[in-house]
Amino acid sequence: MPGKFALAFPILSLGLLVLATPLEQHEVAPGLIEDPLKGTSNPIPQLIKDILAGVKSAVANNAESKKPLICEDACCVWWNVSEKLTAEFRETTGECNDNARAAIRFGFHDAGSWDEKSTHGGADGSLMMDFGEIDRPENNGLQSIRTLLRSVQSTYNVSYADLAQYAHNHATVTCPRGPRLMVFVGRKDAKKAAPKGLLPDVHDSADNLIALFQRKGISTHDLAALLGAHSSAKQRFVDETKANFSLDTTPGVWDTKFYNDTLQDPKDRPTIFQLPSDKVLSVHSEVKDSWRSFIGQGKFWGEAYGKAYLRVSLLGVKNFNHLVDCTETLPLFRANATVP
Repeated sequence: MPGKFALAFPILSLGLLVLATPLEQHEVAPGLIEDPLKGTSNPIPQLIKDILAGVKSAVANNAESKKPLICEDACCVWWNVSEKLTAEFRETTGECNDNARAAIRFGFHDAGSWDEKSTHGGADGSLMMDFGEIDRPENNGLQSIRTLLRSVQSTYNVSYADLAQYAHNHATVTCPRGPRLMVFVGRKDAKKAAPKGLLPDVHDSADNLIALFQRKGISTHDLAALLGAHSSAKQRFVDETKANFSLDTTPGVWDTKFYNDTLQDPKDRPTIFQLPSDKVLSVHSEVKDSWRSFIGQGKFWGEAYGKAYLRVSLLGVKNFNHLVDCTETLPLFRANATVP
């Protein structure tokens, strides 16, 4: 999730909220991913279209995960990648670690440098490649995870573009209670650096941030859902005097505490860090209802996050007919932080 991005009233009575169903379609900007999906009938593009339309879920928490004795399809190598990432992303306590946190942020930063006017960029692996993006200020702190992922890419010869998004989804489910998001492979790798200036700034206004995401096809409801990834985040560079402060009270677990923690008075949450961008968005008139609807509603939020992040993970992708569903290679969903 946004690195320059990185919740305060008491927990609200959900009986006072009007909640949309987790799969309900919310208005998005015209065009974008929907254009190449128009009129599709092939299974994978149709599945993606149905998820983005709210007809199907992007979460596969109940799906099995068992590597076949004889593997002969496009997902075979990803079983090995998954095993490697599990070892790198999980603490001995069963919680997710700093590598996992960084992988979640890395996936967004690689895909997020794109909008509806871009001719290149998006989920193409450019941040992992040798185009100099890692030296941009907004990507500070991603150097170590980039080195780790480049080693994985070299070992297993998978695409940079797919690995950036696969690592995000793997890290998400590695965090206890994190949703097992559907993962597709088959993207094309970048041929040049992503455009500049298309990632959010932690000090920007709520209106500017909302407009930035709308140009990527991301509604305010989806934006509120995506920001929940800060549940597992820590900040290092926004305020170096509070380096490594987490953004909620349980950074090793994927839960909804972030939403309420951000709404609280900072004086009441001295051990966490509230990003200015999170703070202004959490109370913005177009975001606040969605924001509060996620408090204490882990399954509801997980469904919303899965749908929203699927869109992010496919920004700039056009070859939908060549994508393959490799969700089965991801670790199983874990509801308990103590399960190793």
